[in-house]
Amino acid sequence: MSAENILTELKKLSSEENLEGMKRFGINPNKALGISVRNLREIAKRTNKDHNLALELWKTEIHEARILASMIDNHKEVTKSQMNSWVKDFNSWDLCDQTCNNLFRKTSFAVEYSFKWVESKHEFIRRAGFVLIACLSVHSKKMNDDDFIKYFPLIIKYCDDERNFVKKSVNWALRQIGKRNKNLNAASTEIGKKLIKSDSKSARWIGQNALKELSSEKIKKRFN
Repeated sequence: MSAENILTELKKLSSEENLEGMKRFGINPNKALGISVRNLREIAKRTNKDHNLALELWKTEIHEARILASMIDNHKEVTKSQMNSWVKDFNSWDLCDQTCNNLFRKTSFAVEYSFKWVESKHEFIRRAGFVLIACLSVHSKKMNDDDFIKYFPLIIKYCDDERNFVKKSVNWALRQIGKRNKNLNAASTEIGKKLIKSDSKSARWIGQNALKELSSEKIKKRFN
């Protein structure tokens, strides 16, 4: 399928009603068409993995075309240059999260960039770093407990970032690390207890929200 054919299909699926819904969920409507992720996944299933096609779709700057690009790209062909370029284009939490989860977390550079991007002052680049941590916590089979414990200083360092999309990503990272296994649950719980004693409103929220899930009966049953 060519980029031109895909764009034609995307434009047919555009919906003003969905676009309004996206706005209500805090999604940046700039250059968006109002297409559900479900519809994008259906198109992705009909499209073979194609690195060059993904690059073409990203260049269109259309919001949904970029999310689709993250679904059809071949992670083995992704370069550091591409990741550094795409992350600078993140302008909405869903584009950030979809690209990190669909593509970036599968690359051999994922761990390296998780550490690098959280240090950025830019809201969505820092979010991308913490989203990568959350995704690696769920999906990585190679990383061990010590690898994830190394992220705790970064969670503590940036827990006072009051920006909404950063704050939520820090919380997400802490919760996902804590749900990985019993040992990391205990370690993440201790971090959460420290955060709720902070002078920072953001840190307290992160800690309280994380502890609520990490100490829930559902999670306790998982590790018993």
